[in-house]
Amino acid sequence: MPQLALAIGFFAELPKLQPSVRKGVMDAWEKFDRLSLDQLFKDPGLKLESLTNARDKQIRTIRIDQFWRGVVLAPASGDTFVLLRVMQHDKAIAWAKKQKSSINEVTRAVEIRDAATLDEITPAYERVAGDSSKERLFAPFSDGDLKALGIDDETLRQARSIVDQEQLDVFAPLLPQDQREVLQYLASGCTVEEVWQDIVAPALQASAHPVDTRDYETAIRHSRARIALVTASEELRDILEKPFAAWRVFLHPAQHKVAYRASYSGPAQVTGGPGTGKSVVALHRVRHLLRHLRDGDRILLTTFTNALVDSLNQGLSLLVDDPDLRNRVDVMTVDAFAGRVVNTSRRPVNGYEEAARWEQAAEATGFTGTPQFLAQEYKHVVLAQDIRGREEYESCERRGRGSALPASARALVWRTVEEFTRRLAEDGLRTYLGTCGEATDLLTGQGPRYRHVVVDEAQDLHPAQWRMLRAAVPRRPDDLFIAGDPHQRIYDNRVSLKSLGINVAGRSVKLRKNYRSTQEILSWATGLLLGRPYAELADSGRHDTLLGYGSALHGSGPRVHAAQTEEAELDTLAEQVRAWVDGGAAYGEIGICARFRKTCEKVRDRLIAAGVPASRVRAGAARTDDAVNVGTMHTFKGLEYRYTAVVGVNDRALPNPSAITPEDVDRMQHEADLAAERCLLFVACTRARDGLYVSWTGRPSPFLVEAGCGTTQTAGPAPSP
Repeated sequence: MPQLALAIGFFAELPKLQPSVRKGVMDAWEKFDRLSLDQLFKDPGLKLESLTNARDKQIRTIRIDQFWRGVVLAPASGDTFVLLRVMQHDKAIAWAKKQKSSINEVTRAVEIRDAATLDEITPAYERVAGDSSKERLFAPFSDGDLKALGIDDETLRQARSIVDQEQLDVFAPLLPQDQREVLQYLASGCTVEEVWQDIVAPALQASAHPVDTRDYETAIRHSRARIALVTASEELRDILEKPFAAWRVFLHPAQHKVAYRASYSGPAQVTGGPGTGKSVVALHRVRHLLRHLRDGDRILLTTFTNALVDSLNQGLSLLVDDPDLRNRVDVMTVDAFAGRVVNTSRRPVNGYEEAARWEQAAEATGFTGTPQFLAQEYKHVVLAQDIRGREEYESCERRGRGSALPASARALVWRTVEEFTRRLAEDGLRTYLGTCGEATDLLTGQGPRYRHVVVDEAQDLHPAQWRMLRAAVPRRPDDLFIAGDPHQRIYDNRVSLKSLGINVAGRSVKLRKNYRSTQEILSWATGLLLGRPYAELADSGRHDTLLGYGSALHGSGPRVHAAQTEEAELDTLAEQVRAWVDGGAAYGEIGICARFRKTCEKVRDRLIAAGVPASRVRAGAARTDDAVNVGTMHTFKGLEYRYTAVVGVNDRALPNPSAITPEDVDRMQHEADLAAERCLLFVACTRARDGLYVSWTGRPSPFLVEAGCGTTQTAGPAPSP
């Protein structure tokens, strides 16, 4: 029977389609589901038309409604058609005529290229390259190496004409998908072996049979990373109604290989920049592990904040339909798990209370240093190294601390620590990290509580939290699965997993492809971090980089705006939100974040006054689809929006002076605090998919200035999409 598969390019544009157009897609899909091939080609409503002067006779159009057309790959053999794009009538015809389909002889996947535009620009680039004294971009790689990675003769000619990265950026959107990724990886500095491992090897696992470049039916089934075979109308309806949930039907081969590997011999780790699908992989890993649980086994899915717990719960509900299986997964923050293990009624103190308590303890013992020094010493030395006594503290190496502490002063510091913890206990109070230490002791004595532990946003966890998670699961194959990104470390926790008994050597994979943001947004945001080292999760002696990190999505770049006053900044923000909504965005597809809560309150109030529904995003409260979401940068971690505005990005907010340890107090802590603030801005900007807007009053954040991101200013909002 015929069926209409859906390409990832269609899903990328899905949020922009009006409900009536989505309904037209549903109607077209149902026709493919119930009609024969002969009936499909004769159906007057569908109008499965061939195109005059098309580059590929297998690419046709279908009617979605009076004004919209779908572009379809209609292979000469087989029953499976692929919906590539849905566009306005004239744009759909023009786009379809320029495209050409093929089957990659190495990866076995269906590829689409803009053949007409490539044929038009390639001779010009060849002439430019011939006159240039620069070495060609891909000169270091032989034709044999490139062909072994799936580069065909047409793309090879184009690759050989490219001189620099800027030219590759022009070619990239036009090239076949797998071949585009290969060239982008190589251009960013990856080796042939790394590209083979990430792109080619996962695709080859699907089949060992020779490639038939005419067998589209088989090739479509080898293209699961970009073509979804939806088999039930209920499933399609759910996807069309919830476009941001569409990720669950796509996994890149590299992601699928990690998530659905039969078993790991020990702890495993996946890292990658924002939007690379780490959380998606973690959720799919939970789904895989659920299928193999024995009676009584349970899984802990844990992360850092309650907002992320909400997001993981929503994703898991979409991915795991069986309620009995779903109920065998506990989703909670690491701190919530610690509280459950300890089962205490003692109230945790917040940051302000803790600082006051340190001041009281110092006064009692006669310590003359600052409460800030004591809190950091307790966190980064005592708790991080699990120090239990004075002698151990006096002889320890204060790794990661840039403040001098004579050996003679350590005894007093330790007495102050003891005074701090004693007073907390007497008053029925506790710290979150101290509770993790207690929980670790209980788990060590009582035994593990879970068969598997899956950790998302792992980069923000403290050593005390890692020890607890290590004790929560037995040392067996598939015990810990860890997802994180050192470049998104917004809390100052420095960890070497290996030193904590969590060794991921040989079981660590890095994802490089962003599936959320456009390349234009991504390039702008990564400029905030490039050139700065970030310690890996697995081994604090090595550094992670953004090498090879990129996106296949393209669109407009970020817009920045310098306002004269805060009122003017809020007014322009309201205009920007209206422009996004007028362009077809739903209110719930827009997120606005700021460094401070008070700024968020002003934003929400200003939008409501302007007639724009807005609500605060808080942990435990469901995100609403009928209001613009407003929250702090910390709250937005792990979330994503079609459009994101980051406001109040001035030199008084980022870095936040109260979050920065003075350099003369502790140089290393000062640098770590600045890195955390820089990462926070990077995280905020990478929440955006299609559009990013950044604004400030006064002087822009030095992070923007240093990266060259705050120099292009606009007088008003971006135009409607």
